[in-house]
Amino acid sequence: MYMFYDWTMLLLIPAFLLAMGAQAKVKSAYSRYLRVPAQSGMTGAQVARRILDANGLFDVPVGMSQGELSDHYDPRKRDVSLSPDVYGQPTVASIAIAAHECGHAVQHQQGYALLMIRNTIAGPVNLVSMASWPLLIIGIILIQAGNLSTGNLLFDIGVIAFAGVVLFHLVTLPVELNASSRALKALESEGIVTEQERMGAKKVLSAAALTYVAALAMAVAQLLRILLIRGRN
Repeated sequence: MYMFYDWTMLLLIPAFLLAMGAQAKVKSAYSRYLRVPAQSGMTGAQVARRILDANGLFDVPVGMSQGELSDHYDPRKRDVSLSPDVYGQPTVASIAIAAHECGHAVQHQQGYALLMIRNTIAGPVNLVSMASWPLLIIGIILIQAGNLSTGNLLFDIGVIAFAGVVLFHLVTLPVELNASSRALKALESEGIVTEQERMGAKKVLSAAALTYVAALAMAVAQLLRILLIRGRN
């Protein structure tokens, strides 16, 4: 099982460190600005409702999800779900995250191409991502056992499946960046934040965006490692 223990593991270290740093930065920015009151006095739920209504999305409900940083927009149900702290607290972090999720709702309304692509491939990618590693592992086992034709075939299918995961992360990053950009513009145009609060909101959203950069970097590093292993067989 040298696939897991050879020198190619070193390729993952930079991406792993980036992911760890990104998570730490998110927690730090979130914790910091969750303690900074918003001068508007508006909670995340109120901000979300205002931004959605301003874009004609009166039929998109705003609800509460469970768990910290569980905020999301569901394109199938067309609803915005906010974590308890974001939903109910009037803080800079809360309004930034709420506005970001509304950015996805507006993307959906306007048919933003990359969001449409992500929504289309999300289901298939979820399936192939679960199948990719078993295929790669079985392929390696068969190759080492001397069954080169079947082993290489399964390994190659695994490579293609994992490439789909990379594609998903590649599409996700600009979708998230665009949603954050829309969020900041909406907060400003609706007069919800002061200039200082806008800078704080930007720090929260930039920290969150770094996690998507890290996810893409990890996926690319994994794919490169897999291809190097494939080249030896």
